[in-house]
Amino acid sequence: MSKQSIRVTKLDNGLTIATDTMDTVESVSIGIWSNIGARNETATNNGVAHFLEHMVFKGTTSRTARQIAEEIESVGGHLNAYTSREMTAYYARVLKENLPLAFDLVSDVLLNATFDAQEMERERGVILQEIGMYQDSPDDLIFDLAQQTAFDNHPVGRPILGTLDTVRNLQRNDIADFMHSNYTAPNLVLAASGQVDHDALVAMAQNRLSSLNTHKTQPSETAIYTGGEKRVIKNLEQAHLLMGFEGINYHDSNFYTASVLSTLLGGGMSSRLFQEIREKRGLVYSIYSFSVNYRDTGLFGIYAGTGANEVEELIPVVCDELLSVTTSVTEQELSRAKAQIKSGILMALENTGNRCERLARSMIQFGKPRTIDEITTLIDAIDINDVQKVAAGLFKPNTMTLTALGPIEKLEQYDTIKSRFAA
Repeated sequence: MSKQSIRVTKLDNGLTIATDTMDTVESVSIGIWSNIGARNETATNNGVAHFLEHMVFKGTTSRTARQIAEEIESVGGHLNAYTSREMTAYYARVLKENLPLAFDLVSDVLLNATFDAQEMERERGVILQEIGMYQDSPDDLIFDLAQQTAFDNHPVGRPILGTLDTVRNLQRNDIADFMHSNYTAPNLVLAASGQVDHDALVAMAQNRLSSLNTHKTQPSETAIYTGGEKRVIKNLEQAHLLMGFEGINYHDSNFYTASVLSTLLGGGMSSRLFQEIREKRGLVYSIYSFSVNYRDTGLFGIYAGTGANEVEELIPVVCDELLSVTTSVTEQELSRAKAQIKSGILMALENTGNRCERLARSMIQFGKPRTIDEITTLIDAIDINDVQKVAAGLFKPNTMTLTALGPIEKLEQYDTIKSRFAA
């Protein structure tokens, strides 16, 4: 994602078009990203953003659901979408000569979806099954429990899929109104990466997307981190634990420092948590850390899957490792964490889909492309003191979230665990 390969144009209606040209590939990835996600919902229409993502592929004024699938696959292409808490994406990957078709399909589903009543009822059943499958997957469910506990009674804390009750009650007008109100030109980024001509794509967008509404959705309410605990005793083979702390937003100057901290703490087989807890003590099969960032807050967490008899020993060791990293980071592990992050970014750029995704996210989050040179410079500048300072700021008892699911009878009390960070 060099500066020379990237071009950005904004149409008069506010739509942003960003391209990252790669002359050495034969394919192109293209999509429309919206800065609208689950946090733009209310308590009553929770799940509507995800339901909408499903429904746009169920037919337009000119194509049936089957025709949409057949047209993209007849040229060997791929069409998909996803919904997150702050973003929704609709994207395709095709050979370079099929870019016009991919653009036509992506723009058609967003401009001309019909939300057919019969299709909606079928898809409602599919989503209810998806929710059920998710609830039967404890290593997934624990993250929703953590999110709900950390951001209690706030849209950021609600499940992206919605609940069984909210999905059952969503009506066609709920979906259509949500799309009409939020899928407007200033909220959208059309991004493409690969064998793409920027000027040609701008011309296509001007011809097809100039009629988009120019209204800009107001930002959702500021997220409020509450923390707390949620325990669900359940007859499972493993106990699933997630310890979280209030993280940082993606505008924070410590954004990459938190990523480095997460990597050296629990980002691979050489990380502190993996070496101490799995390799040395054999207390878990899986343990890792993560840093989730939103526009106004974040969640830094540690996940572990362990046995019922190992729960009691596990938590004190995790706490010791978190406290240790506030005072004893080494140059070797800092260098290793930086290398992991930079190599991950650079290797991902060999794929047009990853480059397209990164470009679109950069435009939505920062309002401009972030070059690789810019990112690596920021990472290289991080020193030991930076990492220890961020760790000390994160790991505080008053911001701890604890969620546990499974055979957790031996898990320490919440206040006892909090007290470990009080010193």
